[in-house]
Amino acid sequence: MILIVDDDLAIRTSLALLLKSEGFTVKGAGTPEDTFEILKNTTPELILLDLNFSIETSGEEGMQLLKRIKKFNPAIPVILITGWGTIDLAVMGMKEGANDFITKPWQNSYLVQSVRTILNLAAQTPQSANRRRLEQQYHFENIVGQDAKLLDILETVGRVSSTDAPVLITGESGTGKELIAEAIHSNSKRKSRPFVKVNLGGISSTLFESELFGHVRGAFTDAKSDRIGRFEMAHKGSIFLDEIGELDLASQVKLLRVLQERTFEPLGSSKSRTVDVRVICATNRNLEEMVANGTFREDLYYRINLITVKLPALRERPDDIPLLSEFFINNLKIIYQRPHLTLNPAARKWLKTLPLQGNIRQLKNLVERTVLLSSSDTLDIADFQKNLNANPVAASTKNLPEVGTITLEEMEFQMITRAMQFHQNKVSKVARSLGITRFALYRRLEKFGISYESEDA
Repeated sequence: MILIVDDDLAIRTSLALLLKSEGFTVKGAGTPEDTFEILKNTTPELILLDLNFSIETSGEEGMQLLKRIKKFNPAIPVILITGWGTIDLAVMGMKEGANDFITKPWQNSYLVQSVRTILNLAAQTPQSANRRRLEQQYHFENIVGQDAKLLDILETVGRVSSTDAPVLITGESGTGKELIAEAIHSNSKRKSRPFVKVNLGGISSTLFESELFGHVRGAFTDAKSDRIGRFEMAHKGSIFLDEIGELDLASQVKLLRVLQERTFEPLGSSKSRTVDVRVICATNRNLEEMVANGTFREDLYYRINLITVKLPALRERPDDIPLLSEFFINNLKIIYQRPHLTLNPAARKWLKTLPLQGNIRQLKNLVERTVLLSSSDTLDIADFQKNLNANPVAASTKNLPEVGTITLEEMEFQMITRAMQFHQNKVSKVARSLGITRFALYRRLEKFGISYESEDA
């Protein structure tokens, strides 16, 4: 049973008709007293609570009622309904234990989707993580590892994939956030629909609207024809917003609007378009810290992280390093036509001791360099050692300046300049050597005014 709490009979009736048409059992309450009379006799599966609960629009009465509900039974999921102008109040409600918030005027399809998502998440019971069982139940072919931390993550990924819950994937660079996003999509009901990847770190604020929402012919000087944006490409599927922590505040507002209202207007158009997408975001930055510092919107943060998946660094699961190494070697056997490639047992143990600050990406590069430069089909410790510090840019960091003699920005400029010179301005090679994405490098090159050769995405 779903309990609708609102003093406005018209809203209660409208929501009740909508939810009943979707097969839900519904009850309504017009006052806090009515609400608790129902709660004393039955436990609803979910509560829809309008924050503008009384004649006044401050939302205070609705917020107080939320606190009372959570104190009475914190296990009952609550979805808040609020106006766009009072989203700050909804964010306060999320801190008090609400599970989601919807703005007025709501879209019926989105409201029902949110209700189903919350109910599905509440109904699922976590099971003990076991790789064999996970493989039988889900599709995780491209994710390698047996570590308990990873298996717990895959268990969570499997459970939430069947819902439309927005997921935020966090973790250091190179930990495999994109693979997890792909796994969420491939195990979802949307798997036959598009999976659109967007690297927000590679999109400037001036191009943000055009890239994500598209544009019509004549919207700006170079707009020779209409262009479909990434959100429209992902309609009925999933959109993966990587490096979301790189967005400036103005772009964050525009993104929040489309996530909240599920509508957007292409640049240069006055016609709104509706979009149905599952949103998966990723970042290697600390968004909670950014929220505290005012560089990331709190309402956007709560909108994207109904479920948070934090990936461990590779050094935190060392037993998976040999498994990953052999996975890469087996792929390279085919690519380089060397069917007899194997990993020496001593090398397996030695690889587990490496710090690998660049995580899986660094390990993959190390294995591939070693395969390319080794004449032997049996890779041993010496083969890897030759290539571990083969990157002159990384080796040059041994001679770091004294603390206080140079700023971090100046050091970043020097490192990028040195890498560009060594790799003859080849952006892909420079990005790989610095352990960042090509799009993140483009942003830094523009920031420092460093010339470069453009490469196709």
